[in-house]
Amino acid sequence: MTEPADPRPDYQPPAGHRRLHLTVAWDGAPFAGWQSQPSAPSVQDTLHAAFTALNTVAFRPVAAGRTDAGVHAEAMPAHVDVPDTFRVPTAKLARALNAHLPPTVAVLHAAEAPAGFHARFSCTERQYVYRLLAHPQRHPLWHGRALHVPHPLDADAMNAAAAALTGTHDFAAFATQEDRQTVRELRVLRVQPGPLIWEIHVHGESFLRHMVRGLVGTLLLAGQGRLSTAQAEDILHSRQRSQAGANVPAHGLSFTGARYDRFEASTT
Repeated sequence: MTEPADPRPDYQPPAGHRRLHLTVAWDGAPFAGWQSQPSAPSVQDTLHAAFTALNTVAFRPVAAGRTDAGVHAEAMPAHVDVPDTFRVPTAKLARALNAHLPPTVAVLHAAEAPAGFHARFSCTERQYVYRLLAHPQRHPLWHGRALHVPHPLDADAMNAAAAALTGTHDFAAFATQEDRQTVRELRVLRVQPGPLIWEIHVHGESFLRHMVRGLVGTLLLAGQGRLSTAQAEDILHSRQRSQAGANVPAHGLSFTGARYDRFEASTT
């Protein structure tokens, strides 16, 4: 049987340029997010400045996701178009860029991008993890990396609520000031408890503004015995942001990976 054609178009760099594929990690604390900001530091501008320091006029880098202020990234795919005259060998590019990046940002890997690749528009799944420090006392090594939850949590109740929210739904109840259409496919929403750190895994092709943080805030209510599975479903169907849990702080959230179904062999 013939596979259905992929509706996503091929994306090519401008004439006289070639496209590089990068994997970038950063500590979100000092940044206003990925996207360039007129009066605040961004990861996009910081990475672009590193290319400028290598004496090239590169286009602004493009990432798979536009993370909010304070959100971390463990492995963010990005692409950047450089002139054909760019002479830094690709095998040495990560080290060269890292020499001009602050300690809060690093390029983990650099390669030639496959033909037609676009870091944002070719992406078929974005993956996040929200971390909870589930312990009566705070832990200094997890400061700024996990939300401290000092009271007990019921993992079964959280996963039951998560199962009710998983799938293709209208997620308006979990979005903040969203003017786009609000139907999304939530492919994975799973709570993974641990002896100290609990992880909430969230996968989907795309997310609404603050959607992941709103989902986690709602699951915390379930974990505290303040929200039943049926009530979680009622919140979903209400489409009212005021009904769901509060947005959890950004510092517990990390972008952990992405999928590119057409380019899987060449981008992993």
